Amino acid sequence: MYQIRKGKIEDLPRVLELVKELALYEKAPEQVINTVEKMEQDGFGPQPVFGFYVAIKEATQEIIGISIYYYRYSTWKGKRLYLEDIVVTESERGNGAGKLLFDQTMQKCLDDGCSGMTWQVLDWNEPAINFYKKYGADLDGEWINCNLQDYQIREILK
Repeated sequence: MYQIRKGKIEDLPRVLELVKELALYEKAPEQVINTVEKMEQDGFGPQPVFGFYVAIKEATQEIIGISIYYYRYSTWKGKRLYLEDIVVTESERGNGAGKLLFDQTMQKCLDDGCSGMTWQVLDWNEPAINFYKKYGADLDGEWINCNLQDYQIREILK
């Protein structure tokens, strides 16, 4: 029903559409400031900082899901794969595409010699939480996420 493959530069317009669909689902559509052009540079430029897989519905050849990842380094655990987003378009959820994307991303983690995989899930996103629990994932509620935006950093460093 679905084919999983490594993402290509020509997939990026659809990838950004799915990112925007996720942002809408997470009640934060105004926070998406990324562009296809930025994604081209960041994913396919001289020093790529992310990779991704796409799920293609075989019947229509449409991209219906994505898994976007990058690497981080833990001083405690070494090289880790960070799953930034896994998105399946609403009409295809529950049909197995998410599992295929997640499984492929876990395989990438092992293939690249990572000590494990890390990601976040919103505390109210019960379908996603239940999905990850099926894998036996450790859902750690102890850590608090911290962020500074570029404009804040500029102001601080003046």
